[in-house]
Amino acid sequence: MLFCPKCGSMMSPKEEKGKRYFACSCGYTTKNAAQTSAPKTTIKEVVRDVKKEAVAVVTEGDTTLPLTDEQCPKCKHPRAFWWTKQMRASDEPETKFLKCESCKYSWRDRN
Repeated sequence: MLFCPKCGSMMSPKEEKGKRYFACSCGYTTKNAAQTSAPKTTIKEVVRDVKKEAVAVVTEGDTTLPLTDEQCPKCKHPRAFWWTKQMRASDEPETKFLKCESCKYSWRDRN
């Protein structure tokens, strides 16, 4: 990898009339420089599919989660289990999830 001595940008390999050289976006080339025979270079980018993680809904075994006095919007039961999860970037607040102690309905705390 070569960097342009004129502007500092990364130079890309070029080929013209069977001769290889490096060229910069500012116009500088190694055609007339001491490096007239640049090695053949291949630039390759690999893009992998990143699968998003699904939100885990807590099932049986909720008794290990802390309880809070929060009314269920479905059955109006006064207590619910709660947990938090980082859903967005690290500079955003965590999302609080609640699950009814009685009917097991889950919802997000919008406060």
